[in-house]
Amino acid sequence: METREQWRYSLGFVLAAIGSAVGLGNLWGFAYRASQGGGAAFLILYLLIVLVVCLPVLVAEMVLGRSTGNSPLLAPVTAAGKNWQPLGWLFVLASCGILSFYAVLMGWTAETFFHSLFFGLPADISEAESLFGSVSNGSNVLLGQLLSLVLTASVVAAGIRGGIEWLTRWCVPLLFVLLLLLACWAATLSGSWEGYRTFLLRFDIAQLFNPSTIRNAFTQAFFSIGTGIGVMLAYSSYLDKRKELPKQAFTIVGMDTAVGLLAGMVTFPIVMSFGLKDLISSSTVGTLFISLPTGLAALGATGRFVAVLFFALAYIAAITSSVSLLEVPVSSLIDRLGWSRSKAVWVTTSIVFIIGLPSALDIDFLGSMDAVFGGVLLIFGGFLLSILLGWVIPRRFDEDLSGCESNKGLRIFLKFMLRWVSPPVVAFGLIVSVYDLSLNWFPS
Repeated sequence: METREQWRYSLGFVLAAIGSAVGLGNLWGFAYRASQGGGAAFLILYLLIVLVVCLPVLVAEMVLGRSTGNSPLLAPVTAAGKNWQPLGWLFVLASCGILSFYAVLMGWTAETFFHSLFFGLPADISEAESLFGSVSNGSNVLLGQLLSLVLTASVVAAGIRGGIEWLTRWCVPLLFVLLLLLACWAATLSGSWEGYRTFLLRFDIAQLFNPSTIRNAFTQAFFSIGTGIGVMLAYSSYLDKRKELPKQAFTIVGMDTAVGLLAGMVTFPIVMSFGLKDLISSSTVGTLFISLPTGLAALGATGRFVAVLFFALAYIAAITSSVSLLEVPVSSLIDRLGWSRSKAVWVTTSIVFIIGLPSALDIDFLGSMDAVFGGVLLIFGGFLLSILLGWVIPRRFDEDLSGCESNKGLRIFLKFMLRWVSPPVVAFGLIVSVYDLSLNWFPS
């Protein structure tokens, strides 16, 4: 078995964790779900879930990884015995499932970037829909999926320090710079304030009780931050005992939420300025691949330049997330079977490519994978983590944090939230999500 690496710098872990959290879920999912869920109502629910549920569960997941020093597959068994082996398999299953359709989205993003760069933008909605049809169908989809997985695998095969830490050290700061530039530019559009007001500030109290809005808020929070899937567990297993996990968790959650809001501040002004409101709320892919290119085309060369920057940003965000998803099964194979990192990477990549073929060939199947693996399974994983660290092995939570966290009051608060608040709230979100999906899939 290979010697277990550690992060070279504390900042390396934080940047990698932020890179994992900041992905297409922010740039693609946030705008779509906010537009569906009544704007401010969705935003309020999302922020409450992040602070009340995701933050303590994220700390618990990081504690489980660091205290055991094991992969997501083995960490639950090491901490609580064989009865918790299914949680380890859930982590591996969920991460592979998400990566299988995520790589397809990455391929779409890359092709849209190259089309914007070399051929320009579609002139109208019909041309944009035709372009997306060519992007999302045919052999190009499989090629984009394969190349994205190969790029992801190459980074993960280079290891924690030489691959993941190196990538995120450069890409995460660049991502924030590009996003800030685009948000500042979008604020100058004539419809910017109307976009903010319509999608972020408009409040409809009825949406707070809408099952679809509640499901979207839970899905966005868990998918965006990445907790409940084993990614943060895997990354934390390479940490030493001196790092203060709660502070790092606050940083990760804060930066991820900021990216989601900034992404909205980029997309919503474009949508309102160019009359694309109906399109963004009616299609999960409409925001990123149809409405944005169509709106930006009206600005000529400036719009084309902005489109190139935006899709470059989207791909950077995607690759920093995909490497974290691949690390979950790879580290598990290394720990469980004693494989070399290279062997684990390429075997896993081949399997994920095959699993992703239905998503590449059928956009409806991709949407179903997103709903189940990118929503329900993540929320279920978060629920099990809150039970495991809050009730089954609470002493491990206390002992790990007491060795590095000087703020005793913060430890007590996080433990209280993990034990008494997170489990019922996450269980409620899980039940509502399953109920709402069943209504969508099997309407009466």
